[in-house]
Amino acid sequence: MTKIKTVADLKRIKDEVQSKIKLRENSDHPEQIVQVKVGMATCGIASGAKETMKYFVDELEQQAIDAVVTQTGCMGYCYAEPTVEVTLPGKDAVVFGYVNKEKAEEIIDVYIKRGELIDGVIPITFKTIDD
Repeated sequence: MTKIKTVADLKRIKDEVQSKIKLRENSDHPEQIVQVKVGMATCGIASGAKETMKYFVDELEQQAIDAVVTQTGCMGYCYAEPTVEVTLPGKDAVVFGYVNKEKAEEIIDVYIKRGELIDGVIPITFKTIDD
């Protein structure tokens, strides 16, 4: 962590943190922007989900992609951790498994930016009671 030597340093750090909080948690209309949910249950954290989430937060902010990044509990895919659910506006959610930094980069570049599916999608193999 960098040392704070001036008021300008403190302001810069404050602005960076507020920007990351906005990207991660704030959205008036989340259904109109990209939503990224990272599975942060014990198995996800043990598999590297914290690093995956940090990468999504940092990279989406750096690329100025309007998105909200949040954490969620167990998605039930412990075998494929870290897992990430991505919902593009107007589309159904897609869950990706084994999401490390390289896979997260591919998700952003190919799926989020171009809307093209990539390897690593965990298929839905069940129906809900409502179906």
